[in-house]
Amino acid sequence: MIDRPLWTCPACGRSFANRRQSHACGRHALAPHFEGRSEDVRRIFDAFLAMLESFGPVTVLPEKSRIAFQVRMSFAQLTPRRHWVNGHFVLARRAEDPPFTRVETISPRNHVHHFRLGLAEAVEGLHGYAREAYAVGRQEHLG
Repeated sequence: MIDRPLWTCPACGRSFANRRQSHACGRHALAPHFEGRSEDVRRIFDAFLAMLESFGPVTVLPEKSRIAFQVRMSFAQLTPRRHWVNGHFVLARRAEDPPFTRVETISPRNHVHHFRLGLAEAVEGLHGYAREAYAVGRQEHLG
């Protein structure tokens, strides 16, 4: 993992691996993401967060339209919908595997893998990818 201190935005207080990281400043609460959603959506979030926390510390960053998960950098996100959750992982490799609905290459070591979850029980099927994404969040792929 890279040892350089995180930069903290003086306006919103969010920490980033890169100094002056471009972002939308704002402080948002977690609860509104679940208003008007089915109970399954909250169960999916809880199972997903528990899985990520099994790898180590995670910062949950509620944003305007999504919930990001960060160690040194954001490595996963969830967007709650009414009856399901859309999400993605950032992996250091491209994985054209069945759980992913789309893969976007951002740079040679940053590939965004999109998925959709309808049940909390489906979260466990993402465990290996989540572990890889957590390592990206720690920036292990850069060291």
